[in-house]
Amino acid sequence: MTQSKLELADPVSGKKAELAVHPGTIGPSVVDISGLNKAFGAFTYDPGYGFTAACDSKITYIDGDAGVLLHRGYPIEQLAEKSSFMEVCYLLLNGELPGKAELDTFKTSITHHTMLNESLLRFFNGFHHNAHPMAMTSAVVASLSAFYHDSLNIHDPQQREVFAHRIIAKIPTIAAAAHKHSLGQPFIYPRNDLDYCSNLLHMFFSVPCEPYEVDPVAAKALDLLFILHADHEQNASTSTVRLAGSTGANPYAAISAGVSALWGPAHGGANEAVLNMLEQIGSVQNVPKYLDMAKDKSSHFRLMGFGHRVYKNFDPRAKIIRAMCYTVLEKLGSTNKPLFELALRLEEIALKDEYFVSRKLYPNVDFYSGLIYSALGIPRSMFTVMFAVARTVGWVSHWAEMISDPAMRIGRPRQLYTGSPRRDYVEIAQRSR
Repeated sequence: MTQSKLELADPVSGKKAELAVHPGTIGPSVVDISGLNKAFGAFTYDPGYGFTAACDSKITYIDGDAGVLLHRGYPIEQLAEKSSFMEVCYLLLNGELPGKAELDTFKTSITHHTMLNESLLRFFNGFHHNAHPMAMTSAVVASLSAFYHDSLNIHDPQQREVFAHRIIAKIPTIAAAAHKHSLGQPFIYPRNDLDYCSNLLHMFFSVPCEPYEVDPVAAKALDLLFILHADHEQNASTSTVRLAGSTGANPYAAISAGVSALWGPAHGGANEAVLNMLEQIGSVQNVPKYLDMAKDKSSHFRLMGFGHRVYKNFDPRAKIIRAMCYTVLEKLGSTNKPLFELALRLEEIALKDEYFVSRKLYPNVDFYSGLIYSALGIPRSMFTVMFAVARTVGWVSHWAEMISDPAMRIGRPRQLYTGSPRRDYVEIAQRSR
């Protein structure tokens, strides 16, 4: 693709800068602004980095206006319909869909990395019984670096692969252990005869005193949720992983940083907030009242699960997950059907309201995912942990892409300084206060 140039000129000083314009495969081009400071003595200002490309990537593409999400070029709708989470993991990590033998080898590798070192497993007993599962997950992920020294050389491609397989395999075991510790139940070991999502459900819900059979509907629903949450381009947690990893920190520390970033309610906690909102609304009769509150700027009520930082039309994942909601609640979620029906009615009314339509506030993936997790029996405190389990492969893929880039540099954002100008120190006896 041909690189073009953009010329900027300061009409006062007469200074000029010629900036390279880099085209992408699809989507908007980016302007290399590295020459601005030299030419004009200025930096760009972009709070929240909403209009700044901090890297180039071949992993995921989003067109927010058109509602498009592609992983390595494949539409999320096709992957959700035809693929599996393990196949999507392979795709994100390696760039291509696997052949049968490649996928079998990959699955075998993941399966045989699922156990935790017994000493690491005992770490959970150091947490209070009511510690938040995300606190446990973040801490234990970071602690993996103290046990697996054979995969800490970030410049060795083979060690990077071992790390990738190891963390993807162990994150469900860590999540399940956090859940069991919260309940005061015994930890359940992984089973190599189960697939990825069935194994997670087994570790979550089985107990030593009686047999547990994984419901295939539950396993399929979880697999779909994981596909839909596997990666989402340069979001806050992925950018955090890249920034932490750019220092050369061990990869477990970088992933732990991503877990911590995901913990924020504006990022990974939105599906829990949706359920809380639906329970607050209570019934279909109250929907108009709460929609009016959402329009009132003086009200503290927010319509959770609507709108998205990137998608300005619709979230393609929401359409897919909505259909799965019907299947799961039909089979497993009788206690959640009133909330689901309320969610459908809220969606229907909101999408006919000019206020929300004009602002392109459409349902996003979080609007329905919490309903499915709840129907599966997963408590709300674990929703964000489940998000972290799914998103780990995306974090790892972006980390590995960055580390293998010869042009990688440590992340170092600049700032607009608005504090005090230079001033001299005043002795304490001479200060007026």
